[in-house]
Amino acid sequence: MTTLSKPFLEIPRRNAEERPVEERIRDYNKTAKEMTQEQVVEQAKRCMNCGVPFCHNYGCPLLNVIPEINHAVSRGQWHKALDLLLDTSPFPEFTGIVCPALCEGSCVNGKDGDSVTNREIEHRVIETGYENGWVRPNLPLVRTNKRVAVIGSGPSGLSCAEYLNRAGINVTVYEVAEHVGGFMRYGIPDFRLPKTVVERRVELMKAAGVRFEMNVRIGKDISPEYLLRGNDAIVLCCGSRAPRDLKVPGRELSGIHFAVDYLTQQNRINGGEIFEFDETKCAKDKHVVVIGGGDTGANCIGTAIRQGAADVMQIEIMPNAPMKRAADNPWPEWPRIFKESASHKEGCSRKWNINTLEAIGENGKVKALRCSEIEWLRGEDGRMYNVPKKDGEFILQADLVLLAMGFVGHAIPEIVSAFNLRTDERGCIFRDSTGMTSAKGVYIAGDCATGQSLVVRAITDGKHVANGIIRTLLN
Repeated sequence: MTTLSKPFLEIPRRNAEERPVEERIRDYNKTAKEMTQEQVVEQAKRCMNCGVPFCHNYGCPLLNVIPEINHAVSRGQWHKALDLLLDTSPFPEFTGIVCPALCEGSCVNGKDGDSVTNREIEHRVIETGYENGWVRPNLPLVRTNKRVAVIGSGPSGLSCAEYLNRAGINVTVYEVAEHVGGFMRYGIPDFRLPKTVVERRVELMKAAGVRFEMNVRIGKDISPEYLLRGNDAIVLCCGSRAPRDLKVPGRELSGIHFAVDYLTQQNRINGGEIFEFDETKCAKDKHVVVIGGGDTGANCIGTAIRQGAADVMQIEIMPNAPMKRAADNPWPEWPRIFKESASHKEGCSRKWNINTLEAIGENGKVKALRCSEIEWLRGEDGRMYNVPKKDGEFILQADLVLLAMGFVGHAIPEIVSAFNLRTDERGCIFRDSTGMTSAKGVYIAGDCATGQSLVVRAITDGKHVANGIIRTLLN
């Protein structure tokens, strides 16, 4: 047993290792290897018992008591650590894999050194719980006669359903797709989030009494009036479904797709779903260009490489982030610094400060992109704008173009119309502090309320709205 007096100084940060590139690009299995309990215990000892820990009250949206969890792990008290974690987090098996670890960005240890590996610790805690049979269905103490319909089974919908059910409310989750999980199921590849992780949690929720109805479209298969008559409340957790488009000449060419549509097809294949395969959404032997530099873009890169792309290029209109925090990005803010995902290491090229001007086609199919190098300037009003560089235009070969530029707005027109919801000048659905919309008894949570965000924030918002409904229905 270590007797280090200052382990946060003497034990180096250790991340989970990744499978070799040449091995992992041949399958869709998880990229990261599992850390052992011994390795995680050592990492937990790096938590420095801060006087004012920013990780859980500034960094973590769920307010996980990270120092206490890490302390329990450092002493080998895995069951205690699990209890502390589950007190605030309904699905640590999700956030322990896909969360960007906002807590690590505000870790005191990371101010002048390397932050504690909180995400790896969380992942090992929940997996240890499953391995030992400690994670069980959360059965309500008393079952009430109240009913709530949750529309959508992404992270916010699952979170909302989980907490409503714990309170004894009868919950039915309606999902338009074939399987539960929303963006976690269809927008995130298996090599990042294995779908067995989602399915395992869903089975626990079913065992606790939550009902799931799949392949149901509101307004077509089931009417809003039916839902309103049969439930005491309805929660809309439909996600953010309007991807930002590329408004350039040639956009209509075959072979230009939104990233989420591209990722969905491969996830459906991996899940064994039967559907009509679209060859234009397959990267095999193609020159692939991914427009957009976020996580979804990285997911497209990893998927294209596994499909056998000839080459993959990622372009981003924004400048490359610095290697260290800039002066206007102080700790404990989230560090806006350069990041390289596992997918980037698998074989792709990257360019920043690139604006796409035109898609060039042949016989109706995209063959290239006309692009321009740009530079960013600050105007007199203080706002940033870009200008093309002189002689900066170039042609980029492209047989498949994937648009991973984020989402715009969050109000889904058919949902707004179906429930006659009030929106603001930006088209966002109005809701009060409890999550209720302008329609009595109709609530909204997650990305369709807040706009595109993180899985952890969607889980947090679903929890918040569930608590508002519980107070209204049961008090």
